[in-house]
Amino acid sequence: MNALLPQTYLLGLIALLAIVAVVAGRQFLRVRRDEQSLLKMEQDNIASSKDAGALYELASVQLRKRLYPQAIISLRQAVKRLNKEPDEARALIENALGYALAAEKDFSTAVRHYKAALRAKEDYPVAINNLAFAQERLLQNEEACDLYRQALVLDPKNKTARKRLKRLERAAMKETKIKGASPKSSDGGGF
Repeated sequence: MNALLPQTYLLGLIALLAIVAVVAGRQFLRVRRDEQSLLKMEQDNIASSKDAGALYELASVQLRKRLYPQAIISLRQAVKRLNKEPDEARALIENALGYALAAEKDFSTAVRHYKAALRAKEDYPVAINNLAFAQERLLQNEEACDLYRQALVLDPKNKTARKRLKRLERAAMKETKIKGASPKSSDGGGF
């Protein structure tokens, strides 16, 4: 019985290493694919393209690689080149631009782009969620709560909205308790 213990341990360790190798390999391939896509788009001079879709694809790769300033430039160009594209395309591009701006901590400008995305497609739960997060960062918690609730109506399984809403509601309850427990002014007979 004791002879099987080292073998079991070794097999478990090999299985764990195999899983780690697969995960690391997939991540490596994803990064490599993004680098190749970015290189090809740069060679094709997509940045000067008049096609909003091509600029959005370039910005998507830039966002995945966390090249936020470059993505902002690409997405602003894409917004300018939006002509007769469907409202969903405008919503995607405006939301992505808001995301890139939020990643650069420019939440007030991000809010404008999230709202533009929602004007293009009002039932867009991702943009609603992103807008709520930006409002939260701007300390507009009541608006953020309302938006998270709206996102949950559209997508009841939205874990992010549910988690952030609970966090904001708990913070509001604590704040209410603190305000309620603060000492009231006395009419001269106290300290």
